[in-house]
Amino acid sequence: MNMNSGRTAVVTGASSGIGRASAEALARAGFTVFGTSRKASNGPDGVTMLVCDVTDDESVAALVSTVLSQTGRIDLLVNNAGVGLLGGAEEFSIAQVQALFDVNLFGVIRMTNAVLPSMRRRGEGRIINIGSVLGLVPAPYSAHYSAVKHALEGYSESLDHEVRAFNIRVSVIEPAFVRTVFDQNGIQPDSLLKEYDQARAGLEALLRDVMPVADRPEVVAQVVVKAATDARPRRRYTAGKAARQVSLLRRFAPAAIFDKSLRKQFRLPV
Repeated sequence: MNMNSGRTAVVTGASSGIGRASAEALARAGFTVFGTSRKASNGPDGVTMLVCDVTDDESVAALVSTVLSQTGRIDLLVNNAGVGLLGGAEEFSIAQVQALFDVNLFGVIRMTNAVLPSMRRRGEGRIINIGSVLGLVPAPYSAHYSAVKHALEGYSESLDHEVRAFNIRVSVIEPAFVRTVFDQNGIQPDSLLKEYDQARAGLEALLRDVMPVADRPEVVAQVVVKAATDARPRRRYTAGKAARQVSLLRRFAPAAIFDKSLRKQFRLPV
C-alpha cells in the first residue's frame, strides 16, 4: 500500500464492476478515493462511498460539495456510471434511448461540469471517461449504446483540447467485453419483435461464450491508474487484449474483411 499522495479521486458507479475495481486500484495507488452509487452501498477497503445520481443536477452538486468540503480538492474524476442496452435498434422506445443518454453521456457532462471549476482554480486535474471499444467499432444490436459511446469519444476529445490550457487532461478508456453484471443489468427493449428472435438468440449465445473468458474488471482498473498517473496522458487507452486487437483490425484491415469478421463473430449471415 502506497502512502497517501494527497490526491483526491471521485469514481462514479463504484459499487461493482469496473468502477469498484478502479476505486480500489486508485486507493492502492495513494489516492483518497470517493466512490459513488445511486443507492447506499459498501465499497472496497480504503474507499469512501457516497450516494449520487448522475442524472440529477442537485445530487451531483451535493456530491462535489461534500468531497471539496472534506478534502479541498478533486484531482481526478473517473466517469464510470452507466447502463447497458442491447437489442434491435427499432425495439427500443425513444424514452429508453433518452434514459441511456441521460446516464451514459449527460451524466458524464454533469459530473465534469461540476468538478471543472475547482480544477481550473487549482490549475490541474484529470478526467477519465470509461468508454468502450464500441465507441470505435459499432456492433450489431448495440446501435444506441454504440451511438452514446461514439458521442462520449467526441465530447472527450473536444474537451481535452479546451481544458489543456488549464493543465487539465481528459482521457477515454476503451475496454471490450468485461466480466461484470453489466449485461445482466441492461435496459430491456420496450417492444420485442419476433423478426429479431433468431439474431437475439445468437447474441445471447455469444455472450454466454464470451463473458466467462472476458477480461476481469481489474484489467481495466490498471489502465485507469495508468491514465491517472501518466506524465503525458493519452486521449485514448484500450484496455485488454481483445480491445487492442479490434482497434488494430479496424485501423489496418480492409473494410470488407473487417465487416465479414464482425458479422461472423455475431453469428450473422456473411
